[in-house]
Amino acid sequence: MNGYLCLMNKNKGPVVIGICGGSGSGKTTLLRRIAEEFSSLNPSLFTMDNYYHPIEEQRLDENGIVNFDLPTALDEEQLTSDLRTLVAGKPIEVKEYFFNTTPAKNVLLTIQPSEIILVEGLFLYHYQEVHKLLTFSVFVDVDHSIQLDRRIYRDQDNRGYKRSDIIYQWENHVMPCFEAYIAPHRMKADFHFRNDQRAEEDFSALMAAIRNVLIHKQS
Repeated sequence: MNGYLCLMNKNKGPVVIGICGGSGSGKTTLLRRIAEEFSSLNPSLFTMDNYYHPIEEQRLDENGIVNFDLPTALDEEQLTSDLRTLVAGKPIEVKEYFFNTTPAKNVLLTIQPSEIILVEGLFLYHYQEVHKLLTFSVFVDVDHSIQLDRRIYRDQDNRGYKRSDIIYQWENHVMPCFEAYIAPHRMKADFHFRNDQRAEEDFSALMAAIRNVLIHKQS
């Protein structure tokens, strides 16, 4: 179901918009589009991917393969603390995370506060303290076959993974993670964005919903 569901009116602090969805659903692309639409307000962009623990701290599956798709893969405590700081109107510093890059080579980012904060990540709802900070949330829906195609393209081109490794992760890590930690929270979203042939229609509706949130915030 698409549209406006229970818009929350928070009269104090910034509007915090959360974007959730499975791997390869298009969360980051949607975040960038929203940021461009509201560029005059200089939105703060907060990406959960920047909070991955070092690879040596990640859990292994029964075959000894690192599983990056568990909620424990990210530093939930630091992530939540930084987001609270940003919501409180203070800047934060975070290292921009890249797969297959040593932590020492990651770039240190300073994220300035704004009246709009855009947050995206797999565990937007699973991390309850993060969910409490949201004003409005979006769940990105897309066919799983499209998600897999995008992941194969991304991981082969940008991360140097073999196709067989990508399929293994998809079947043993990505989809079990989605079913356990993401899909159960789908109906908590204020807006369901269908990232398919209806994407442009939904994007227009989403912009109207966000503007409505801003109007209520300012009233």
